[in-house]
Amino acid sequence: MLQARDNVVLRNYTEDDAAELFRVIDDNRSHLRNFMTWTDVTLKEEHSLEFIRTAHQNLHEQKGIAYGIFKDEKLIGGIGMHQWNHTLRKAEIGYWIAKEEEGKSIMYDAARTFIRFLFDQIQLNKIELLFKKDNTRSAQLAKRLNFTIEGVLRESLLMHGSFHDIVVAGLLKREMGT
Repeated sequence: MLQARDNVVLRNYTEDDAAELFRVIDDNRSHLRNFMTWTDVTLKEEHSLEFIRTAHQNLHEQKGIAYGIFKDEKLIGGIGMHQWNHTLRKAEIGYWIAKEEEGKSIMYDAARTFIRFLFDQIQLNKIELLFKKDNTRSAQLAKRLNFTIEGVLRESLLMHGSFHDIVVAGLLKREMGT
C-alpha cells in the first residue's frame, strides 16, 4: 500500500473490490469512454473480477502492477504499470479517476507517489505515458510530473471505429525531481 495523501492510498485490488470497481466504472462510463478502450468490454461485475485476477497474475509474473486509488477507503480510480521491460528497466503507466474527483490534484499525488515507487522500489529507469492527443487533462498532468513529450504516434489507436493519434511522453529517473 502506498500513501498518496492523508486520506488517499494506492493498493492492490482484492477480489472483494470487484463489485465496487465495476460500480465506479459503470457510473463513470460516459466520462471514461472517450479515453479508455476497456470501458466497452467492462459490462458486468465478472469483467472487473477477471481484471483483478489477471492483475494478480501479472504482478506474480512481473509483467505489471494494478492499484486501486482509494479515498477515505472508497475506490475512486485506478493506476497501473504495464509493458514492463526488465532489460531496459522501463514501463508504461496508465490511470483513470472518477469524474467527481477530477480537479482536486488527487491524480497528481497518486501518480507522483506511484512513479516514485516505480523508480525507487522497482528500480525502473524510464516511465512512459501514452495518451490520446485530445486528452488535455493527461497532457497537463504529464507536464506537471515533468514528463517530456517524445513524439506523436499518428493514428495508432483504434477507438470506437476511428483512428486517433497518441502522444508519447517519457520520464527518466534522474528527471523525477523532489
